[in-house]
Amino acid sequence: QVQLVESGGGLVQPGGSLRLSCAASGRILRIGAMGWYRQAPGKQRELVARITSGGSTNYADSVKGRFTISRDNARNTTYLQMNSLKPEDTAVYYCNADLYRPYSGSYWAYWGQGTQVTVSS
Repeated sequence: QVQLVESGGGLVQPGGSLRLSCAASGRILRIGAMGWYRQAPGKQRELVARITSGGSTNYADSVKGRFTISRDNARNTTYLQMNSLKPEDTAVYYCNADLYRPYSGSYWAYWGQGTQVTVSS
């Protein structure tokens, strides 16, 4: 019933910018950490950025200084601002969120369907 809806992907030239959005919809009681992962063809999914409910952030070394993760708790949404994009940033980007489940009394990880980001000249 709960789902994460992603948007903002597309084609951009090297050095350009994109902003990804991920909104949790459905019956949302509580959201823990939220983050963004990416997966390029033939490669494993890797962490790009993560933000806790308290606002602490963590970034992959490859995107530090270029990407910024943020969240809007009122909208149950996380954003990934991507600047100075490089061809190696090309991948499918997946949103992740830890959502509280009353049945289990704990948080469980949910995933978005992914959005394609292509950086090419």
